[in-house]
Amino acid sequence: MLRGLIAISLLGSPAAHPSPPAQPPAITVHEGVRHQEIDGFGVSQAFRRNELLEALSPDKQREVLDLWFDRDKGAGLSILRLGIGSSPTGSPYDHMVSIQPDDPGGPDAPPRYVWDGDDNGQVWVAKEAQRYGVKRFFADAWSAPGYMKDNGDDKNGGTLLPEWRRAYADYLVAYTRFYAGEGIRITDLGFTNEPDWTATYASMRFTPEQAAEFVKVLGPRARGTDLVCCDSFGWNEAKAYTAAIEADPQARRWVKTHTGHTYASPVDAPLPTARKSWMSEWNPNGNTWNEAWDDGSGYDGLTVARAVHDALTLGGVSAYVYWLGGSRGATRALLQLDDAAGEYHVSKRLWALAAYSRFIRPGAVRMEASAADPALKVSAFRNLDGSRVIEVLNTGTAPVTWKGVRGRATAYVTDEADSLTPSKVTGGTVTLRPRALTTIVVG
Repeated sequence: MLRGLIAISLLGSPAAHPSPPAQPPAITVHEGVRHQEIDGFGVSQAFRRNELLEALSPDKQREVLDLWFDRDKGAGLSILRLGIGSSPTGSPYDHMVSIQPDDPGGPDAPPRYVWDGDDNGQVWVAKEAQRYGVKRFFADAWSAPGYMKDNGDDKNGGTLLPEWRRAYADYLVAYTRFYAGEGIRITDLGFTNEPDWTATYASMRFTPEQAAEFVKVLGPRARGTDLVCCDSFGWNEAKAYTAAIEADPQARRWVKTHTGHTYASPVDAPLPTARKSWMSEWNPNGNTWNEAWDDGSGYDGLTVARAVHDALTLGGVSAYVYWLGGSRGATRALLQLDDAAGEYHVSKRLWALAAYSRFIRPGAVRMEASAADPALKVSAFRNLDGSRVIEVLNTGTAPVTWKGVRGRATAYVTDEADSLTPSKVTGGTVTLRPRALTTIVVG
């Protein structure tokens, strides 16, 4: 136990000349108070974004993969979210092709699956991620193929026809088996994405009650894979889906992880479940490519760091999955992939996420932590190897000194000038720069 991380106040006999009360430490970590277990941090490269990566040279591809998955050069991400396609054969870029693009002849007809070993450019990236040590592969469907829905289209919302429920469940399981044939185990499976939002791209509606009913069809067929639900458009909206599943004993049996996005509403509290929860998709709004750390735009690195902190501490999430790892143009992805020029560009959003993902590893447990200054947003974690990670986001405009860190420690600073730049902790003292994220690793 690194008890030097715990602020302890000892009360004794009053002195003849009492001294003024000691100032509280800048940060206090209560190691005995444990919260959620961490599953990891990740990104998605769905909607054929890996085709942009394939346009780069092999050397640049490796650099991008290092930035995503390498624990020394990049973020060390540990979750890859995959998109299960629903579009017909020959679809253009941004439309994920289905493994069964044509109606096999009805819901009771033998399926006619098609597997190309590429899956919209996702298979090779999944294999590369696995070589870096990634073990968590989260496959998620935005929609069923159009012939399974009441609007006849995989786009523009619509709902799953009741007679196609079993066939759709089998379709999802078949997808996981194709990946198993490629040597990739799909660990987590989702059947809906933003079921409360109608999009012009692949989308499909479920009410909370309909989602709970479908879980009972899919669950028995997807044994060996953890079911995930329901990726609602907002965190507050996700609570209704979680509540519907928790209220149904059969549905509750099958869903292992509850998920929500944060477009319609941010993380403000835990979802109403004792199961694990993930913040499974978000990026900030914005209309330009922005590499800044702190420019007040609302889509800079500091914004992402604050969102990750809130999800971990307010929502008690076990995973944080960003949208997207890389994309083109005026994207708010972590990287801009310029396929026309054969180049890529790195935003501070990547390093904001990396400050958490590189050091807080799967299996870590969040510990209670607090700060004397409300400008400091602090969280603390204990990894399986015994190392401690303290994340401190100083949202104020003045530096803060934290004294009393004991043990071998290194601080990593991320701000406008630095990206996880290491510095020694001298004399147990760390200076927390203003408007900066400082990651302190002890042990």
